[in-house]
Amino acid sequence: MTGQNPDFTLIKAARIIDGNGGPAIERGAVLIEDNSIRQIGAEETVTPPEGASVKEITYETQSILPGLIDSHVHLIGIGDGRAGDELTTLPDEVLTLQAARNARAHLYSGVTTVRDCGAKNRTTLELRRAVEMGITVAPRLVLAGRPIAIIGGHLSYFGINATGTIECRAAARQLIKEGVDFIKITASGGSTRTSVRGRPSFNVDELTAIVDEAHKFGVHAAAHCTDSQSIVNALDAGIDTVIHGRYVEPDGTLKYRPEITERLVENNVFVNPTLHQARERIWQLERKSKSELLTQDEQDTIDNFYDGWDNTVEFWSRLKGEGVRLVAGSDASWMYYNLGNSCFQDEITAHVDIGMTPMEAIVSATSDAARSCWIEKEVGSLEPDKKADLLVVDGNPIENIRDLTKVTDVFLNGEKIDRGNLI
Repeated sequence: MTGQNPDFTLIKAARIIDGNGGPAIERGAVLIEDNSIRQIGAEETVTPPEGASVKEITYETQSILPGLIDSHVHLIGIGDGRAGDELTTLPDEVLTLQAARNARAHLYSGVTTVRDCGAKNRTTLELRRAVEMGITVAPRLVLAGRPIAIIGGHLSYFGINATGTIECRAAARQLIKEGVDFIKITASGGSTRTSVRGRPSFNVDELTAIVDEAHKFGVHAAAHCTDSQSIVNALDAGIDTVIHGRYVEPDGTLKYRPEITERLVENNVFVNPTLHQARERIWQLERKSKSELLTQDEQDTIDNFYDGWDNTVEFWSRLKGEGVRLVAGSDASWMYYNLGNSCFQDEITAHVDIGMTPMEAIVSATSDAARSCWIEKEVGSLEPDKKADLLVVDGNPIENIRDLTKVTDVFLNGEKIDRGNLI
């Protein structure tokens, strides 16, 4: 972080994109007092109080927008391809250090808030303590702590294994006692080897017990769902966010289910589709193929991806077109997907690839992402009295979404981040 700011900081730029989806403010300005936004508007309308101590920063060709919100990360991930089954064998101390490293990398790339969707033991909670003590820097942390799983279910090695409604309620209460911000439920199988991919895990009464406890204590619940039935079960339980959310049948086929879409829309449920995760691995393999021969398994991975990509685009385009609220979340650093280095911007770009306008994609990673995390009163858009989390990029991402990768500066709580600081 930089040193103490004067009473006010006045930041001017070529344009301001407030994150709410309206037109950009050309030649705009943001006035910051302490850690909050006080005024925003056209440059000539934003003025500090008379006699105030003001620091001025002008970005002649850049755009200012809200700091990005990655609504799905795993901060303890290594991103080197190891499965979670191996990741969990590392000591908690190592994983906490890795979480700090990942958090800093994501912050430096323009992500000022992350929602961590499951970590081993208290690793991310200890990271938050270190941030509060000033030991390290990180984006705002929205933490699930340990995910709730069935015995042998997806991420069961990280979290609380619960069976039956009594244990499910107890698990939710324990996590809330530990200070989590939301409850993450693995409502279906996943990459965990002992789980059953594409099949639901918890029964509806168990899911309902968890969600009820979350809501009772004023926090939201998000469910990992990789098949149609787990989505239906989560909806029956009153879930707030569905993660992944593909309509996969028991035989593994993708089948559009309009009745599920209708319920997602009617219940105002957010869906975090993690669009770029698989594509990131394909891009890595394609880069590798330019210098060395791929294995047959690697080539098959590429071929299988492209065989299904058009169906994937069509599926998500239809959900988006029918009113499902899609929010951007990367799922990094899981498997081969690393945090930082503009990886989240690739996720936002994938939202454009399924038919969003650049502005809609920005909203999916700012104000809508904040709503899905239940933090929209604090961040997600540039408005008076919200926290001064800002991303400054070169160019105009409304015209070219890839300009989000051209990070000039990042502000967290009104202070410019020293992105060259590796400590």
